[in-house]
Amino acid sequence: MLENYFLEIAAFFSGAVLISWLINRLLLKFSRNLGIRNKNDVVVRWSNESKPSLGGISMYITFMITTVFYASYHQGDSIFNNTQFIGLMLASAVAFGIGLADDAYNTKPLLKLSGQLLCGIIVAGSGSVIQLFHHETVDLIITVVWIVIVMNSLNMLDNMDGITATVALFILLACMFMILMVANYQFSFWVIILVAEIGAIVGFLFYNVNPSRMFMGDTGSQFIGLYVGFFAIQGLWNVPAEVEVSSWSGLLLALVAFAPAAADTLTVVINRLKRGVSPMVGGKDHTTHHLVYRGFSDLRVWLVFLMISAASLLLTILLGRWILMGEVSITWLGLVFFLLVFLSLYWNTMKYKPRG
Repeated sequence: MLENYFLEIAAFFSGAVLISWLINRLLLKFSRNLGIRNKNDVVVRWSNESKPSLGGISMYITFMITTVFYASYHQGDSIFNNTQFIGLMLASAVAFGIGLADDAYNTKPLLKLSGQLLCGIIVAGSGSVIQLFHHETVDLIITVVWIVIVMNSLNMLDNMDGITATVALFILLACMFMILMVANYQFSFWVIILVAEIGAIVGFLFYNVNPSRMFMGDTGSQFIGLYVGFFAIQGLWNVPAEVEVSSWSGLLLALVAFAPAAADTLTVVINRLKRGVSPMVGGKDHTTHHLVYRGFSDLRVWLVFLMISAASLLLTILLGRWILMGEVSITWLGLVFFLLVFLSLYWNTMKYKPRG
C-alpha cells in the first residue's frame, strides 16, 4: 500500500513537471508578445529585457489538471465535498484573475488589494482558519490579513530571476513534510496537490533561473502567494493544535519557513518608511538588489536565497518534530534563525548602496 502511494506521488510530481515545462515551452513559442509589459518600464523589474510574464499560467493550469486527474483516479474520494478545497479552488481562481488582469492592464493597487481581501475571505470562510487566539472573529481577521500579506510579499519578492519560485518551492516542501508528519506519514489528497504544484514550479524554473526566458508575472505571484498562504495554514500555523501545545509555536514555524520572503519584505518596509516612501511602490531596493550592489551576480543572488530557503526547510522540519513531541520550549531557535536571516540581509542593505 505504501509503495503504491509513493508511485502515485512520483507520477503526479513527474507529470506536473512535464505539464508545466510543456505549457511554458508552448507559451514561449506561440506568445512572443503576450504578457510583455512596456519595454521602457524597468522601474520594478530588475532585468531591463522584455520577457513574457506567463509563468503563472502553467502553475494554475497544472493545479486544475491535477485536480481533474485526482478526482478521476480516486472517484471514491469526494474532494469536491471538501469545503476547504472548494475554498482553495475559488480563491485560486480569483488570485489568478487579478494577477492576469494586472499583467495585462496594470490595474490600480486598490483593485488588486480588493481581490486579495476577497481571496482571504474565501479561504477563511471555507474553514481554513489560523488557530492562534482561538477567538472566532479575531482568528478570521488574522487569516484574511495573512493571505493578503503573503500574496503581497511574494509579489514584491518577484524582482529577480528564480527568487520567488524558489522560495515558494521550499515553503511548499515544508508544508508537505509537516502535513505528512502530523498524519503520521499517511498520504492524503493535500499531499498530492502539494507535490503536483511543487512539480509545476520545478517545470517553470527551467525557464526562470538566470538567465531567464520568462517571468511568472503577477499572474504567478498572486496565484502562488494564495496557494502558499493557504497551505501554510494547513501545514504550519495549525500544527500545534494537533498536539494541544501553544498555538504561538505555529507562528514560529511559519516565520522560519517564510524567512527569506519575510526578511525581504520587512527590510523593504523599514527602509522605505525611513525614507518617507510608501512601502507599496516599486523600486530596486530589495535585499536581492543590494546583494548585486555588493558585487554578486544575479545567479549568485539566486544561490544565496536557495541556500537560505533550504536551511529554512530543514529547520522547519526539525522544529515541527519537536512541537509534535511536545517539546515547545526549544522552538525559540526558530526566532533566532529568523533574526539572523533578517539582520544579515538588512545589514547588507545598509552597507551596500547603488553605485553612482
